[in-house]
Amino acid sequence: MEPAHAVLKQGMTVGEATEALRSVMKSTFVTYGYVTDANGRLEGLVTMRDLLFTDDAAKVGDVMLRKVFTFRPETEISEAMKASLSRHFPVYPVCDEGNRLLGLVRGQAIFEAEAFEITAQAGSMVGVEKEERISTPMFRSFRFRHPWLQLNLLTAFLAGGVVAYFQGTIDRLVILAAFLPVLAGQSGNTGCQALAVTLRGMTLGEIKPGDGLRLVSKEGFLGAMNGAPIGIVAGAAMYYTALAQSSPHALLLSVVVFLAMVGACTISGISGAIVPLTLKRFGADPATASSIFLTTATDIVSMGMLLGLATVIVR
Repeated sequence: MEPAHAVLKQGMTVGEATEALRSVMKSTFVTYGYVTDANGRLEGLVTMRDLLFTDDAAKVGDVMLRKVFTFRPETEISEAMKASLSRHFPVYPVCDEGNRLLGLVRGQAIFEAEAFEITAQAGSMVGVEKEERISTPMFRSFRFRHPWLQLNLLTAFLAGGVVAYFQGTIDRLVILAAFLPVLAGQSGNTGCQALAVTLRGMTLGEIKPGDGLRLVSKEGFLGAMNGAPIGIVAGAAMYYTALAQSSPHALLLSVVVFLAMVGACTISGISGAIVPLTLKRFGADPATASSIFLTTATDIVSMGMLLGLATVIVR
């Protein structure tokens, strides 16, 4: 679970909500805005599309979706995985028994955690043979956790640095902010699919010496094949969204989204295969560490491609 940064109040106008989310998007991905009451209870959520197509003077409470599926913090990963299979939402809010919003969990994170359990890996980190238990001494637990927290911090800075580098492009083409989570979600899922197949093959002993290059190539081509039709749909969505906002760059923006989607899915497929293979080669547990590096790769590539192509193509 991660913090819910995009929290809105029901009395806000759409214009106020958009302005509030714009500052949040500079440092983190925002898929939905979560509407809470004065006590922090979740009232509903609002999508980026509804904010884009609704008048600024309208109230957030009038456009939000009120029937929101949520998880409890004590929900088992296996149960969360089963529930998410029939919904395919990119992000799920986590609430307590009083329906107070505690945070959110991304579908990608659920998939990665379930993949970890299915593969029955020990969950060890570099130099650690067994998974941490409740009875593990405190200082040993610190040694288990802290290196990865530092690595997570570094990867977060890398992803944030990409957005900061292209800040001028985002300020000039604000509409791109609405499509950043789309690319990140699709490329992340593509990478997770490749990761799951690779981990399963490693666990079952299906990957023989010399098979790595063939597997990486296959996942790269699969990523491109999946990214092309998805990119067409996403490009069309960008075209009509930009057209609705009277943007003179509607066609160019749709081309940017298409190219970025194909490129991001291709790199994500390659990363999903090559990351666990590389980590295993260097003695790290692939199931535990792969998600960190895969998420970093997909975030940086998807954001960098979309914003970079927009900078070059849309003048």
